[in-house]
Amino acid sequence: MQNSTECQLQIRFITKQEIYAVPDVPLSVPQAIDTSSLNALINQLLKESNFDYLKPIEFDFLAIGELLRVPLINHLQERNVSTETTIDIEYLERTPAPEPKNSLLHDDWICGIETLDKWILTGCYDNSINIWTTHGKLIKSSKEHKNMVKSVTWIDKSDASKGFISVSHDLTALVWSFQPGTDNVTPKAVLRGHERGIDSVGVSPNALRIATGGWDTNLKLWTTSLEEEANEPAHKKSRNNNSVITKTPISTLKGHKETVSDINWIDNYVVSTISMDHTIKFWDAELCGIKNEIVGQKAYLSSSWSPLSNALLASSADRHIRLYDPRSTEGSLCKTTFTSHTLWVSSVMWSTYDEHLFLSGGYDSAVKMWDTRSPKAPLYNLQGHEGQVLKVDWSNRKYMVSGGSDNSVHIFKNKHI
Repeated sequence: MQNSTECQLQIRFITKQEIYAVPDVPLSVPQAIDTSSLNALINQLLKESNFDYLKPIEFDFLAIGELLRVPLINHLQERNVSTETTIDIEYLERTPAPEPKNSLLHDDWICGIETLDKWILTGCYDNSINIWTTHGKLIKSSKEHKNMVKSVTWIDKSDASKGFISVSHDLTALVWSFQPGTDNVTPKAVLRGHERGIDSVGVSPNALRIATGGWDTNLKLWTTSLEEEANEPAHKKSRNNNSVITKTPISTLKGHKETVSDINWIDNYVVSTISMDHTIKFWDAELCGIKNEIVGQKAYLSSSWSPLSNALLASSADRHIRLYDPRSTEGSLCKTTFTSHTLWVSSVMWSTYDEHLFLSGGYDSAVKMWDTRSPKAPLYNLQGHEGQVLKVDWSNRKYMVSGGSDNSVHIFKNKHI
Protein backbone atom coordinates (compact mmCIF):
# COMPACT_ATOMS: atom_id res chain seq x y z
CA MET A 1 0.00 0.00 0.00
CA GLN A 2 1.42 3.38 -1.00
CA ASN A 3 1.99 5.85 1.80
CA SER A 4 -0.26 8.89 1.33
CA THR A 5 2.69 11.16 2.18
CA GLU A 6 4.37 10.06 -1.04
CA CYS A 7 1.60 11.62 -3.13
CA GLN A 8 1.37 15.29 -2.39
CA LEU A 9 -0.71 18.16 -3.73
CA GLN A 10 0.10 21.84 -3.67
CA ILE A 11 -2.74 23.91 -2.20
CA ARG A 12 -3.18 27.52 -1.19
CA PHE A 13 -5.71 28.60 1.43
CA ILE A 14 -7.81 31.67 0.65
CA THR A 15 -10.80 33.20 2.44
CA LYS A 16 -13.20 36.10 2.14
CA GLN A 17 -13.64 36.12 5.92
CA GLU A 18 -10.62 38.27 6.74
CA ILE A 19 -10.82 37.57 10.47
CA TYR A 20 -9.66 34.02 9.67
CA ALA A 21 -7.01 34.88 7.07
CA VAL A 22 -3.72 32.94 7.10
CA PRO A 23 -0.66 33.50 4.86
CA ASP A 24 -1.60 32.48 1.30
CA VAL A 25 1.58 30.54 0.66
CA PRO A 26 1.50 27.18 -1.15
CA LEU A 27 1.40 24.14 1.11
CA SER A 28 2.07 20.48 0.39
CA VAL A 29 -0.67 18.14 1.60
CA PRO A 30 -1.54 14.46 0.98
CA GLN A 31 -3.67 13.99 -2.14
CA ALA A 32 -6.28 12.12 -0.11
CA ILE A 33 -6.70 14.89 2.47
CA ASP A 34 -10.31 15.37 3.56
CA THR A 35 -12.27 18.14 5.28
CA SER A 36 -11.45 16.83 8.75
CA SER A 37 -7.71 17.04 8.10
CA LEU A 38 -8.08 20.38 6.34
CA ASN A 39 -9.91 21.69 9.42
CA ALA A 40 -7.09 20.53 11.67
CA LEU A 41 -4.53 22.16 9.36
CA ILE A 42 -6.26 25.52 9.09
CA ASN A 43 -6.84 25.66 12.85
CA GLN A 44 -3.15 24.91 13.40
CA LEU A 45 -2.22 27.75 11.03
CA LEU A 46 -4.59 30.09 12.88
CA LYS A 47 -2.99 29.10 16.16
CA GLU A 48 0.47 29.83 14.76
CA SER A 49 -0.84 33.23 13.63
CA ASN A 50 -1.77 33.94 17.27
CA PHE A 51 -5.49 33.85 16.47
CA ASP A 52 -7.39 34.13 19.74
CA TYR A 53 -10.19 31.58 20.13
CA LEU A 54 -11.52 29.31 22.85
CA LYS A 55 -12.10 26.20 20.73
CA PRO A 56 -11.33 25.05 17.17
CA ILE A 57 -13.51 26.57 14.45
CA GLU A 58 -15.39 24.35 12.02
CA PHE A 59 -14.82 25.33 8.39
CA ASP A 60 -16.17 24.25 5.03
CA PHE A 61 -13.89 24.18 2.00
CA LEU A 62 -14.55 25.22 -1.59
CA ALA A 63 -12.48 23.77 -4.42
CA ILE A 64 -13.28 24.48 -8.08
CA GLY A 65 -16.50 26.24 -7.02
CA GLU A 66 -18.02 23.36 -5.04
CA LEU A 67 -17.95 22.39 -1.37
CA LEU A 68 -15.57 19.54 -0.60
CA ARG A 69 -17.51 16.42 0.40
CA VAL A 70 -15.00 13.69 -0.60
CA PRO A 71 -11.19 13.42 -0.36
CA LEU A 72 -9.54 16.22 -2.35
CA ILE A 73 -8.04 13.94 -5.00
CA ASN A 74 -11.48 12.44 -5.76
CA HIS A 75 -13.00 15.93 -5.93
CA LEU A 76 -10.38 16.99 -8.49
CA GLN A 77 -10.60 13.79 -10.54
CA GLU A 78 -14.41 14.10 -10.79
CA ARG A 79 -13.85 17.53 -12.37
CA ASN A 80 -10.86 16.53 -14.53
CA VAL A 81 -8.60 19.02 -12.75
CA SER A 82 -4.85 18.53 -13.00
CA THR A 83 -3.00 17.65 -9.80
CA GLU A 84 0.13 19.31 -11.16
CA THR A 85 -1.06 22.85 -10.44
CA THR A 86 -1.52 24.66 -7.14
CA ILE A 87 -5.15 24.29 -6.05
CA ASP A 88 -6.86 27.24 -4.37
CA ILE A 89 -8.91 26.07 -1.39
CA GLU A 90 -11.36 28.68 -0.12
CA TYR A 91 -12.39 28.17 3.49
CA LEU A 92 -15.44 29.65 5.23
CA GLU A 93 -16.97 29.18 8.64
CA ARG A 94 -19.32 26.21 8.53
CA THR A 95 -23.04 26.93 8.71
CA PRO A 96 -24.18 25.41 12.03
CA ALA A 97 -26.98 22.88 12.17
CA PRO A 98 -30.45 24.39 12.75
CA GLU A 99 -31.85 23.76 16.21
CA PRO A 100 -35.33 22.19 16.66
CA LYS A 101 -37.69 24.50 18.54
CA ASN A 102 -41.47 24.25 18.63
CA SER A 103 -44.00 21.96 17.00
CA LEU A 104 -47.43 23.45 16.24
CA LEU A 105 -50.22 20.87 16.10
CA HIS A 106 -53.11 21.51 13.70
CA ASP A 107 -56.35 19.62 13.05
CA ASP A 108 -55.52 18.74 9.44
CA TRP A 109 -52.86 18.85 6.74
CA ILE A 110 -50.91 22.11 6.40
CA CYS A 111 -49.97 23.24 2.90
CA GLY A 112 -49.65 27.01 3.34
CA ILE A 113 -47.05 28.68 5.60
CA GLU A 114 -45.41 32.08 5.68
CA THR A 115 -43.62 33.80 8.56
CA LEU A 116 -43.25 37.51 9.18
CA ASP A 117 -41.45 38.90 12.21
CA LYS A 118 -42.71 36.78 15.14
CA TRP A 119 -45.90 35.63 13.38
CA ILE A 120 -46.46 32.36 11.55
CA LEU A 121 -49.41 32.21 9.15
CA THR A 122 -50.73 28.76 8.17
CA GLY A 123 -53.43 27.44 5.85
CA CYS A 124 -55.00 24.00 6.24
CA TYR A 125 -57.08 21.32 4.59
CA ASP A 126 -59.76 21.88 7.26
CA ASN A 127 -60.56 25.25 5.59
CA SER A 128 -58.78 27.21 8.33
CA ILE A 129 -56.22 29.98 8.44
CA ASN A 130 -54.21 30.25 11.63
CA ILE A 131 -51.84 32.80 13.14
CA TRP A 132 -49.23 31.61 15.63
CA THR A 133 -46.26 33.15 17.34
CA THR A 134 -42.82 31.69 16.71
CA HIS A 135 -42.92 30.60 20.36
CA GLY A 136 -45.85 28.31 19.61
CA LYS A 137 -48.85 30.30 20.83
CA LEU A 138 -52.02 30.21 18.70
CA ILE A 139 -53.31 33.76 18.24
CA LYS A 140 -56.29 33.11 15.95
CA SER A 141 -57.92 30.39 13.90
CA SER A 142 -60.67 31.19 11.39
CA LYS A 143 -62.72 29.15 8.92
CA GLU A 144 -64.15 31.70 6.50
CA HIS A 145 -63.25 29.50 3.52
CA LYS A 146 -65.60 26.73 2.42
CA ASN A 147 -62.89 24.37 1.20
CA MET A 148 -59.23 23.62 1.84
CA VAL A 149 -56.81 26.56 2.04
CA LYS A 150 -53.92 25.86 -0.34
CA SER A 151 -51.67 28.88 0.12
CA VAL A 152 -51.22 31.97 2.29
CA THR A 153 -49.02 35.07 2.04
CA TRP A 154 -48.47 38.33 3.89
CA ILE A 155 -49.23 41.41 1.78
CA ASP A 156 -46.28 43.51 2.95
CA LYS A 157 -43.24 41.38 3.83
CA SER A 158 -42.06 43.96 6.39
CA ASP A 159 -45.35 44.85 8.08
CA ALA A 160 -47.83 42.29 9.41
CA SER A 161 -50.41 45.04 10.08
CA LYS A 162 -50.97 45.31 6.30
CA GLY A 163 -52.73 41.95 6.46
CA PHE A 164 -52.50 38.77 4.44
CA ILE A 165 -54.15 36.72 1.68
CA SER A 166 -55.42 33.13 1.62
CA VAL A 167 -56.48 31.12 -1.43
CA SER A 168 -58.73 28.10 -1.43
CA HIS A 169 -60.34 25.36 -3.47
CA ASP A 170 -63.64 27.16 -2.81
CA LEU A 171 -62.65 29.26 -5.90
CA THR A 172 -61.96 32.40 -3.85
CA ALA A 173 -59.11 34.32 -2.32
CA LEU A 174 -59.63 36.34 0.84
CA VAL A 175 -57.81 39.53 1.83
CA TRP A 176 -57.56 39.75 5.62
CA SER A 177 -56.76 42.50 8.09
CA PHE A 178 -54.66 41.73 11.13
CA GLN A 179 -53.82 43.87 14.14
CA PRO A 180 -50.58 42.51 15.63
CA GLY A 181 -50.77 42.15 19.38
CA THR A 182 -54.47 41.27 19.22
CA ASP A 183 -56.59 38.40 17.91
CA ASN A 184 -58.38 40.80 15.56
CA VAL A 185 -58.28 38.95 12.23
CA THR A 186 -61.02 39.93 9.78
CA PRO A 187 -61.73 39.27 6.08
CA LYS A 188 -61.93 42.57 4.17
CA ALA A 189 -62.25 41.48 0.54
CA VAL A 190 -63.09 38.37 -1.44
CA LEU A 191 -61.45 37.88 -4.85
CA ARG A 192 -63.80 36.20 -7.31
CA GLY A 193 -63.03 35.15 -10.85
CA HIS A 194 -61.40 31.73 -10.85
CA GLU A 195 -63.56 28.91 -12.19
CA ARG A 196 -61.78 26.12 -10.31
CA GLY A 197 -59.77 25.75 -7.11
CA ILE A 198 -56.94 28.22 -6.46
CA ASP A 199 -53.56 26.72 -5.58
CA SER A 200 -51.10 29.62 -5.55
CA VAL A 201 -50.77 33.29 -4.64
CA GLY A 202 -48.05 35.92 -4.68
CA VAL A 203 -47.84 39.65 -3.95
CA SER A 204 -45.60 42.09 -5.81
CA PRO A 205 -42.59 43.51 -3.90
CA ASN A 206 -44.28 46.93 -3.67
CA ALA A 207 -47.41 45.25 -2.20
CA LEU A 208 -49.69 46.76 -4.85
CA ARG A 209 -50.56 43.70 -6.97
CA ILE A 210 -51.75 40.17 -6.22
CA ALA A 211 -51.30 37.22 -8.56
CA THR A 212 -53.31 34.00 -8.19
CA GLY A 213 -53.28 30.76 -10.13
CA GLY A 214 -55.14 27.49 -10.01
CA TRP A 215 -56.84 24.57 -11.66
CA ASP A 216 -58.59 26.69 -14.30
CA THR A 217 -55.00 27.13 -15.69
CA ASN A 218 -55.30 30.93 -15.53
CA LEU A 219 -53.06 33.49 -13.90
CA LYS A 220 -55.13 36.37 -12.55
CA LEU A 221 -53.89 39.78 -11.38
CA TRP A 222 -55.63 41.92 -8.77
CA THR A 223 -55.00 45.13 -6.84
CA THR A 224 -54.41 45.04 -3.09
CA SER A 225 -56.27 48.32 -2.67
CA LEU A 226 -59.49 48.18 -0.69
CA GLU A 227 -60.38 51.80 -1.51
CA GLU A 228 -61.26 51.74 -5.19
CA GLU A 229 -64.39 49.62 -4.78
CA ALA A 230 -65.23 50.47 -1.19
CA ASN A 231 -67.60 53.28 -2.13
CA GLU A 232 -69.69 51.12 -4.42
CA PRO A 233 -72.48 49.51 -2.36
CA ALA A 234 -73.09 46.89 -5.05
CA HIS A 235 -69.71 45.39 -4.30
CA LYS A 236 -70.36 45.01 -0.60
CA LYS A 237 -71.93 42.21 1.27
CA SER A 238 -72.30 41.56 4.95
CA ARG A 239 -70.32 38.81 6.62
CA ASN A 240 -70.26 38.60 10.41
CA ASN A 241 -71.24 42.28 10.58
CA ASN A 242 -68.07 43.22 8.72
CA SER A 243 -68.08 44.98 5.37
CA VAL A 244 -66.47 42.64 2.86
CA ILE A 245 -66.01 43.90 -0.67
CA THR A 246 -65.93 41.68 -3.75
CA LYS A 247 -63.07 42.31 -6.13
CA THR A 248 -62.70 41.15 -9.72
CA PRO A 249 -59.37 40.61 -11.49
CA ILE A 250 -57.76 43.45 -13.43
CA SER A 251 -56.23 40.92 -15.85
CA THR A 252 -56.51 37.25 -16.76
CA LEU A 253 -53.42 35.77 -18.39
CA LYS A 254 -53.93 32.57 -20.36
CA GLY A 255 -51.20 30.22 -21.52
CA HIS A 256 -50.83 27.28 -19.17
CA LYS A 257 -52.54 23.98 -19.99
CA GLU A 258 -52.62 22.56 -16.45
CA THR A 259 -52.87 23.95 -12.93
CA VAL A 260 -50.62 26.85 -11.91
CA SER A 261 -48.68 25.27 -9.03
CA ASP A 262 -46.69 28.25 -7.76
CA ILE A 263 -46.17 31.97 -8.33
CA ASN A 264 -43.17 34.25 -7.79
CA TRP A 265 -42.90 37.96 -8.48
CA ILE A 266 -39.47 38.63 -10.03
CA ASP A 267 -39.98 42.36 -9.57
CA ASN A 268 -42.98 44.72 -9.59
CA TYR A 269 -43.63 44.07 -13.29
CA VAL A 270 -42.67 40.45 -13.98
CA VAL A 271 -44.41 37.34 -12.61
CA SER A 272 -43.09 33.79 -12.80
CA THR A 273 -45.44 30.79 -12.78
CA ILE A 274 -44.79 27.07 -12.75
CA SER A 275 -47.32 24.49 -13.82
CA MET A 276 -48.19 20.82 -13.99
CA ASP A 277 -47.95 21.30 -17.77
CA HIS A 278 -44.13 21.00 -17.48
CA THR A 279 -43.50 24.71 -18.14
CA ILE A 280 -42.18 27.76 -16.32
CA LYS A 281 -43.50 31.03 -17.71
CA PHE A 282 -42.39 34.61 -17.12
CA TRP A 283 -45.18 37.15 -17.64
CA ASP A 284 -45.14 40.90 -18.22
CA ALA A 285 -47.70 42.07 -15.67
CA GLU A 286 -48.08 45.43 -17.41
CA LEU A 287 -48.49 44.23 -21.00
CA CYS A 288 -50.17 40.98 -19.87
CA GLY A 289 -48.14 38.72 -22.13
CA ILE A 290 -45.50 35.99 -21.88
CA LYS A 291 -41.91 37.26 -21.83
CA ASN A 292 -40.11 33.95 -21.62
CA GLU A 293 -40.75 30.24 -21.17
CA ILE A 294 -38.78 27.25 -19.92
CA VAL A 295 -39.96 23.79 -20.90
CA GLY A 296 -39.13 20.93 -18.53
CA GLN A 297 -39.62 17.17 -18.57
CA LYS A 298 -41.96 16.77 -15.60
CA ALA A 299 -44.79 18.53 -13.78
CA TYR A 300 -43.50 21.42 -11.66
CA LEU A 301 -44.63 21.43 -8.03
CA SER A 302 -42.89 24.34 -6.29
CA SER A 303 -40.61 27.29 -7.02
CA SER A 304 -38.74 30.10 -5.32
CA TRP A 305 -37.08 33.21 -6.73
CA SER A 306 -34.00 34.80 -5.16
CA PRO A 307 -33.30 38.50 -5.81
CA LEU A 308 -29.84 37.86 -4.30
CA SER A 309 -28.75 35.36 -6.95
CA ASN A 310 -31.32 36.24 -9.64
CA ALA A 311 -32.07 32.55 -9.94
CA LEU A 312 -35.21 30.42 -9.77
CA LEU A 313 -35.40 27.13 -7.91
CA ALA A 314 -38.04 24.69 -9.11
CA SER A 315 -38.95 21.19 -7.98
CA SER A 316 -40.56 18.59 -10.18
CA ALA A 317 -42.38 15.29 -9.92
CA ASP A 318 -39.05 13.46 -10.23
CA ARG A 319 -37.20 13.90 -6.89
CA HIS A 320 -34.96 16.64 -8.29
CA ILE A 321 -34.57 20.36 -7.61
CA ARG A 322 -33.26 22.52 -10.43
CA LEU A 323 -31.70 25.96 -10.40
CA TYR A 324 -32.52 28.10 -13.43
CA ASP A 325 -30.88 31.30 -14.59
CA PRO A 326 -33.53 32.83 -16.88
CA ARG A 327 -31.03 35.45 -18.14
CA SER A 328 -28.45 32.89 -19.21
CA THR A 329 -27.14 33.17 -22.77
CA GLU A 330 -24.74 30.25 -22.45
CA GLY A 331 -26.05 26.71 -22.84
CA SER A 332 -28.92 25.39 -20.76
CA LEU A 333 -30.97 27.66 -18.53
CA CYS A 334 -30.76 24.89 -15.91
CA LYS A 335 -27.45 25.50 -14.14
CA THR A 336 -27.54 22.95 -11.30
CA THR A 337 -29.56 19.92 -10.24
CA PHE A 338 -29.87 18.94 -6.57
CA THR A 339 -30.71 15.33 -5.78
CA SER A 340 -31.15 13.83 -2.33
CA HIS A 341 -34.90 13.38 -1.76
CA THR A 342 -36.24 9.89 -2.41
CA LEU A 343 -39.77 11.02 -3.40
CA TRP A 344 -41.29 14.10 -5.02
CA VAL A 345 -40.05 17.45 -3.75
CA SER A 346 -43.18 19.39 -2.83
CA SER A 347 -41.66 22.69 -1.65
CA VAL A 348 -38.49 24.77 -2.05
CA MET A 349 -37.55 28.16 -0.66
CA TRP A 350 -34.46 30.37 -0.85
CA SER A 351 -32.85 31.97 2.15
CA THR A 352 -33.60 35.71 2.24
CA TYR A 353 -30.09 36.63 3.39
CA ASP A 354 -27.62 34.24 1.71
CA GLU A 355 -27.52 33.70 -2.05
CA HIS A 356 -26.31 30.10 -1.63
CA LEU A 357 -28.71 28.65 0.96
CA PHE A 358 -32.19 27.17 0.50
CA LEU A 359 -34.67 24.71 2.04
CA SER A 360 -36.58 21.84 0.51
CA GLY A 361 -39.34 19.52 1.71
CA GLY A 362 -40.66 16.35 0.15
CA TYR A 363 -43.16 13.52 0.23
CA ASP A 364 -40.37 11.43 1.83
CA SER A 365 -41.00 13.33 5.14
CA ALA A 366 -37.63 15.04 4.76
CA VAL A 367 -36.73 18.71 5.18
CA LYS A 368 -33.28 19.57 3.85
CA MET A 369 -31.04 22.62 4.12
CA TRP A 370 -28.86 23.12 1.04
CA ASP A 371 -25.91 25.15 -0.15
CA THR A 372 -25.96 25.59 -3.94
CA ARG A 373 -22.23 24.84 -3.97
CA SER A 374 -22.95 21.27 -2.80
CA PRO A 375 -25.47 19.85 -5.30
CA LYS A 376 -24.93 16.18 -4.44
CA ALA A 377 -25.58 16.41 -0.71
CA PRO A 378 -27.54 18.80 1.52
CA LEU A 379 -25.87 20.56 4.43
CA TYR A 380 -28.37 19.13 6.91
CA ASN A 381 -31.43 16.92 7.16
CA LEU A 382 -33.99 18.44 9.55
CA GLN A 383 -35.81 15.60 11.30
CA GLY A 384 -39.28 15.56 12.82
CA HIS A 385 -42.04 15.01 10.28
CA GLU A 386 -43.90 11.70 10.19
CA GLY A 387 -45.78 12.35 6.95
CA GLN A 388 -45.43 14.15 3.66
CA VAL A 389 -43.89 17.62 3.92
CA LEU A 390 -46.13 19.93 1.90
CA LYS A 391 -44.59 23.34 2.59
CA VAL A 392 -41.31 24.84 3.80
CA ASP A 393 -40.77 28.50 4.63
CA TRP A 394 -37.72 30.63 5.42
CA SER A 395 -39.28 34.11 5.19
CA ASN A 396 -37.92 35.00 8.62
CA ARG A 397 -34.17 34.46 8.49
CA LYS A 398 -34.15 33.29 12.13
CA TYR A 399 -36.60 30.43 11.63
CA MET A 400 -37.01 27.55 9.21
CA VAL A 401 -40.59 26.31 9.23
CA SER A 402 -42.22 23.26 7.65
CA GLY A 403 -45.68 21.70 7.63
CA GLY A 404 -47.34 18.65 6.18
CA SER A 405 -49.68 15.70 6.30
CA ASP A 406 -48.79 14.84 9.91
CA ASN A 407 -50.87 17.92 10.91
CA SER A 408 -47.83 19.59 12.43
CA VAL A 409 -45.66 22.62 11.77
CA HIS A 410 -42.04 22.27 12.87
CA ILE A 411 -39.90 25.30 13.71
CA PHE A 412 -36.10 25.20 13.54
CA LYS A 413 -33.93 28.03 14.89
CA ASN A 414 -31.26 29.20 12.45
CA LYS A 415 -28.07 29.35 14.52
CA HIS A 416 -26.25 31.02 11.62
CA ILE A 417 -27.87 34.35 12.55
